[in-house]
Amino acid sequence: MDALKGFKTIAGLALFMVALQLLNVATGYSLMAFGLIPRTLHGLAGILTSPFLHASFAHLSANLIAFLVLGTLVIIEGLNRFVTVSAIIILLGGSLVWLFGFAGIHVGASGWVFGLWVYLLSRAWFHRSWSNLITAGVVAALYGGLILGFLPRQGVSFEGHLFGAFAGFIAAKVLLSKPRSRFNAG
Repeated sequence: MDALKGFKTIAGLALFMVALQLLNVATGYSLMAFGLIPRTLHGLAGILTSPFLHASFAHLSANLIAFLVLGTLVIIEGLNRFVTVSAIIILLGGSLVWLFGFAGIHVGASGWVFGLWVYLLSRAWFHRSWSNLITAGVVAALYGGLILGFLPRQGVSFEGHLFGAFAGFIAAKVLLSKPRSRFNAG
């Protein structure tokens, strides 16, 4: 996949989030009902829908730039890799928020962003190459402040951040680690 096509895919997802936010505002934030609500049957659908919904334009814009950058860095590996990594982050991270998150409506792409961030950092560990190490260094320098997102704050789903990051690590572990031999050479 060429880089332009990959970026168009990421940009398309970002535009979809913007369109949903416009619809959300136009309908008096009625789409918030589709957010992730922990431990409720209704809230299960939010595992899939919550990454695309945002509580405000400020919330959306806080996620979009990081999503565009980190998503593009992952999609360079190919569309299938991006889809697989994203599916693991959204499904595993969202399921963990549903199981263990605090009561309330959880929305936003930040869990996805944290997952992409940790996937890129972990990729350098599991699949060592100069390009992965340089990418991880740049990602760590640009987005190292994300680590503060693991601290609980009023109105912020730190559980989404934490479980999204965990899911990003699992995605890297599952997709990139080499199987170990059961036998030692010697």
